[in-house]
Amino acid sequence: MSWDRADAFIIDIEVTDEHIDGLGHANNAVYVTWLEHCAWEHSKSLGLGLDDYRRLDRAMAVLRHEIDYLASAYAGDRLQLGTWIVDSDGRLKMNRAFQLIRPSDGSTLVRAMTTFVCIELSSGRPRRMPTEFVEGYGKALVQPYPLEL
Repeated sequence: MSWDRADAFIIDIEVTDEHIDGLGHANNAVYVTWLEHCAWEHSKSLGLGLDDYRRLDRAMAVLRHEIDYLASAYAGDRLQLGTWIVDSDGRLKMNRAFQLIRPSDGSTLVRAMTTFVCIELSSGRPRRMPTEFVEGYGKALVQPYPLEL
């Protein structure tokens, strides 16, 4: 398989009938759910789970999704979704890249970029990242590649 970057954090996905829409392929909205799941799993692996967010009264909230749908997924497909943190200002914003691959044929089905902003949970307002976020997410930061979305 050809990942866009080295050292991807990877989750496995199996496309089931519930993911399929009237056109016979995985619905585009399902991909957003997969991106969110992958981001949370990666965050947890970095020691930043929901309990940590609550304790710190901070969260990384989605500001923007950019998704390129390159090929369709079908019921029964086994996929791998990789993610990387490709940019962070260490204060408020962070960008996370994604690549969805179907290993059976090596096809990249989706490339996506999500911009997150740090918010205070109690108010919903943007707030500076706590040290735990800067350090936790910072250790996973990789260099962006030239084909940014």
